[in-house]
Amino acid sequence: MLTIPESLSAFNNSIQLWIGYLDAYTLQQLQQRPAPVSWSLGQVYMHLISDTTFYMEQMEAALATDEHVSSEMTPAATAMFTSNAFPDQRLENPFNDINLPQPLSKEQLFRELTAIREKVIQLFADADHRGGKTLHPGFQYFSAAEWLQFAAMHLQHHLRQKERIDAVIAAT
Repeated sequence: MLTIPESLSAFNNSIQLWIGYLDAYTLQQLQQRPAPVSWSLGQVYMHLISDTTFYMEQMEAALATDEHVSSEMTPAATAMFTSNAFPDQRLENPFNDINLPQPLSKEQLFRELTAIREKVIQLFADADHRGGKTLHPGFQYFSAAEWLQFAAMHLQHHLRQKERIDAVIAAT
């Protein structure tokens, strides 16, 4: 498990990568699906925004409570946190919708990612934190610091998907 400063640095670096990548694409490229059953890069961005917003809400809730302090994460989650990475494979998530909305503009993606980054920085700048945990739907209980590390790992995990989509965009 990383320290909060290490996780915050990893999170900021990861989200900044995604923000920076936006300059390389047109809206049409962002909305181009590599296959009918695959997300476009824009949909990956929408997924990252949605999930990271949820993680951010969980960070905020964990920082504001003393509940579930002794509750644990699953062994699978412990393994991911120990390696500081999701498994190097495509993961199925029952909450992921193949028809996730497309972004309306690059500016929308930029604004939403920047707002998330700023909110996370603000959350961890406040010195009055409690040590509670909140429930992850698949991995049990995470502290705010663990949610932060999980968010960074999630952003990094989708870079492999971005590379696969980039190959299709480059071929067209």
